[in-house]
Amino acid sequence: MTDIFTRLKQDHDRHRAMLDRVADTSGDSKERREAFEELRIDVSAHANAEEQSLYAEMLARPDLQDKGRHSVAEHEEADEYFEELVDMEFSSSGWLTRFKTLKDRLEHHMDEEENEIFAAAKQDLSDKRAEELGKIFDERKPVEKQDVA
Repeated sequence: MTDIFTRLKQDHDRHRAMLDRVADTSGDSKERREAFEELRIDVSAHANAEEQSLYAEMLARPDLQDKGRHSVAEHEEADEYFEELVDMEFSSSGWLTRFKTLKDRLEHHMDEEENEIFAAAKQDLSDKRAEELGKIFDERKPVEKQDVA
């Protein structure tokens, strides 16, 4: 069974590639719209499932609450960027500028999770609990993906 940290890192690696793919598109093209929508759905479903697994656990532990709250706030920030981008003209220079801000913020968030948040949580969670949380994440993400789409 895959633990929560390995599972989240797998998604992060895929999200980094998806961000690059969107960044490499131009104009109001089918390619940009499809790549962006795939990214939006996957990142949103990931964040929701992560909040129901790892972050629910962290928020229940006093020593991890601040880190958990910080990450959840960053998820909300990403949602706001996605909402803005959906409503913008995909061919505008403003769209690409806003997308690049989202890309920078998401990359910062993933790096911070991998380098700080996961390290703190690993100290507190048993291997068994980390595997249980991985299972919860894997069960929730497809459901969240349907809800977000």
